[in-house]
Amino acid sequence: MHDEIIKTLTAWIEKNLDKTLSIDEVAAKSGYSKWHLQRMFRNVTSQTLGGYIRERRLTLAAQALSQTQRPVFDIAMQYGYDSQQTFSRVFRRQFSQTPTAYRHAMRRQLQQPQRDAPYDYGDYHAPFCRVDTASGLQQAC
Repeated sequence: MHDEIIKTLTAWIEKNLDKTLSIDEVAAKSGYSKWHLQRMFRNVTSQTLGGYIRERRLTLAAQALSQTQRPVFDIAMQYGYDSQQTFSRVFRRQFSQTPTAYRHAMRRQLQQPQRDAPYDYGDYHAPFCRVDTASGLQQAC
């Protein structure tokens, strides 16, 4: 029963991560006391409610840093941080680097060709001139 309650609550949290969420507000939404909700949440997820919200916001902020050109300040504000300095400190604690360093590292990683992956020819098909009758394989011109 608690699993289903927490699943429903986390779905609601996911939809509202861009808003200011206090534990009091989340508890009111759940219909449980703040103390009971936090205990139930920790039993089901093995993490605190506040920690879960912080981690999800930081994950979304990291995605925004790597996928957009938006300023770090704007991303910090979107995910509920009152200053870029606070955001940078919390981000560094989670990802072991500043938001700007993370952005640059992710872009470098995306720009490097994957050496282990075979080349993807996509829809390109080389013209074949004939089929080797002994092996049944097509041979290029």
